[in-house]
Amino acid sequence: MSTAAAPVRQLDAHTVGELREAAGKLLAEFGTSATSPQLLARVREVAGGFSETLRHHCRPVDTADGLFVLRGLDVDDTEIGPTPAGWAAAGDSGALYDIALLLLATVMGNPIAWEGQQDGRFVHNIVPSPGHETEQTGASSTVLLSPHTEDAFHPGRAHLLMLGCMRNHDHIATTAASVRKTRLADTDVAQLTRAVVPILPDDAYEAAQHFTGDAPPAVPALFATDEGMTLRYDPAYTPLDDDADDAYRAAYGRLSDELARVSVAVSLSPGEVLVVDNDLVVHGRVPFRARYDGTDRWLKRASVRVPGRRTRPPAEASEHGYGQAALEAYAS
Repeated sequence: MSTAAAPVRQLDAHTVGELREAAGKLLAEFGTSATSPQLLARVREVAGGFSETLRHHCRPVDTADGLFVLRGLDVDDTEIGPTPAGWAAAGDSGALYDIALLLLATVMGNPIAWEGQQDGRFVHNIVPSPGHETEQTGASSTVLLSPHTEDAFHPGRAHLLMLGCMRNHDHIATTAASVRKTRLADTDVAQLTRAVVPILPDDAYEAAQHFTGDAPPAVPALFATDEGMTLRYDPAYTPLDDDADDAYRAAYGRLSDELARVSVAVSLSPGEVLVVDNDLVVHGRVPFRARYDGTDRWLKRASVRVPGRRTRPPAEASEHGYGQAALEAYAS
């Protein structure tokens, strides 16, 4: 795994002040970051008035890396309080940064939430949680969080994933690998663009795991677009041994090897926001030992759809999504 630096977009002091002042005014107006129609409407209104400088920093991912780090926000380690013991205990912890992330997400596209995850909030708290150490979810710690497409099981998954760092005393890295940097044989691409195996819901979606509707749909791991290859990938929840033939499994293994070869480690510092193109990049996290003493790693996560974007197979429109509903902040 490479430790090469991720592309950085540096916010100047004036632009940081613009964002922080806007978030502070919204927090003072509503007293909470818990999303409501009224808060979302005001967020959209305020984001619509941001400067061209801030908008330029929020432009689409424009390199084969498929990601960038937005740098310049300041986080006071004392002011934000201890790292929550779990997302359910977080409440309005770090509420100012919830709203700042929601504002940035609104400039980039349409923020989404999930009815079945973190009480339908549009900004999630990603912290290690006792009893979840070995799961393949953001609440884990002692295991490698395998590289994956965020919410790969669902056709309404985000186009962009935003991870804002609140605390990272131990320099724990997020891993990321872009399909645009891999080298795959044409025969492997031909195999992996076939819809052969499903991607099942991950452990963060308990209700989806008990879905009793139609059978899980087979989906392609790769999809070719005019701009280049995209992917949909979550090996921890892909039943290759049950549904795939030898040729497909071998091609999938070579894709996994290539993603590992081009993977980079991004150790975020407080105030930095990692923006990942969820159609190009798989992300994960290295293992670590949580202390549960209020000083553990703490990220904020927002998911964004980009209206009108065409980077996915048309067949996804007919998928059932295992009964899960995505909530769009600004659904038309």
